[in-house]
Amino acid sequence: MPAQKLYAGTTLRELRARLSLTQKGFAEKLGVSLPYLNQMENNHRPVSAAVVLALAQEFGFDVTELSTGDAERLVTDMREALADPVFADAPPLADLRLAASNAPTLARAFLELHRAYRQTHERLASLDEALGREDAALRPSPWEEVRDFFHYCDNYIDAVDRAAERFATSAADPVEAGIAALEGHGIRVTHSDAAPLRSYDAAQKVLTLSSRAAGPTQRFQILHQVALLAQDDLLEATLDLARFQSDEARAIAKIGMANYFAGAALLPYRAFLAAAQEMRHDLERLADRFGASIEQVAHRLSTMQRPGAKGIPFFFVRVDQAGTITKRHSATRLQFARFGGACPLWNVHAAFETPGRFLRQLAETPDGVRYLCLAREVSKPGGSFHAKVRRYAIGLGCEISHAEQLVYADDLDLTRGVEPIGISCRICERPDCHQRSVPPLERRLRIDPDRRGLLPYEIA
Repeated sequence: MPAQKLYAGTTLRELRARLSLTQKGFAEKLGVSLPYLNQMENNHRPVSAAVVLALAQEFGFDVTELSTGDAERLVTDMREALADPVFADAPPLADLRLAASNAPTLARAFLELHRAYRQTHERLASLDEALGREDAALRPSPWEEVRDFFHYCDNYIDAVDRAAERFATSAADPVEAGIAALEGHGIRVTHSDAAPLRSYDAAQKVLTLSSRAAGPTQRFQILHQVALLAQDDLLEATLDLARFQSDEARAIAKIGMANYFAGAALLPYRAFLAAAQEMRHDLERLADRFGASIEQVAHRLSTMQRPGAKGIPFFFVRVDQAGTITKRHSATRLQFARFGGACPLWNVHAAFETPGRFLRQLAETPDGVRYLCLAREVSKPGGSFHAKVRRYAIGLGCEISHAEQLVYADDLDLTRGVEPIGISCRICERPDCHQRSVPPLERRLRIDPDRRGLLPYEIA
């Protein structure tokens, strides 16, 4: 198969703007003609190998940032949105790729518009009286807006990550440093059986943690509070750059930023990356090394995308027992359904049947990319007989090209036993899937009243 041509006009234009260079000056430094640069910046020509080399040598540019991952994410999201029955015909895939590459801002605006439509439709369907109020504006839900913010940042926030790493390396143990930082603000840390996971009394300057919570959870909550108090200026500055559309979205994002700081302090970037490579990404050993939970380790692996020091691109997902995705992050080409559940053929659903064990799966998505997928059930006991137990399944995976760097690939034949999985039935074109719930939007159907197979129709 011929190598895929690299079109990165938007990235080239953004880099030139950051360097405050004219097209002529930028072309001279890259060793190309002005018309050639203009064609590359407008995606009329692909970026050549010589230009990629010049970017690295002349500017120290991390050429992995030229990848089409963000554009492919936009294409996937647009295809899913266009699978909505409100659209009679979906544009060709080539048109979607052009829009994602040449007009990413317009593509995101389309996704926001569709999300607003869906939200309004859901309100009407449930007879929600909010539409009758004067303050009921059409806008994405705050939760979805924040989720998409992290999604398009590849779940990596550089300034917050580096601040957390500096904080963590200032002492032998980041949690001890956290407690010292809180005490420096005059805050006392206590524990109580009756407390929620974390409760901060600003008037009394008392942080109370649930004594029923697991050790890694308590450590994480201490560092979360440190972020809110000691790193408030950094969090607010980062939120200013994000320009959220509502106060609710900004408030949710601030919690997300504090969570990010806590995870990055508990698992500081360079130390965690080195340990992950040394231990071949063994989640249990990493959890033991850093005093973290397996879920915290898996989540952190999906954030290791620092320019110049990137780890393996992982996807991470968490689903509940109904199959609803409650967390999703991906630095890979695999993108999860924005609405609804995950593909039922994916091993993350089977994890509930085998608690305490890792399940391995070699999977192939409809675009032909193959992944090594891990899944494990995660229980979160409430700490008493009458407390509810929360059960989730987490999924972690990477493209098979990275599989040998994972201990989980040992004794696996990476060329056999590959299972087909999808993203959403409406945009999955596999004609013979026995778990299909609805037909694919872009394919015609054949209806034969005298013949019945697995489905009441055949996909042409």
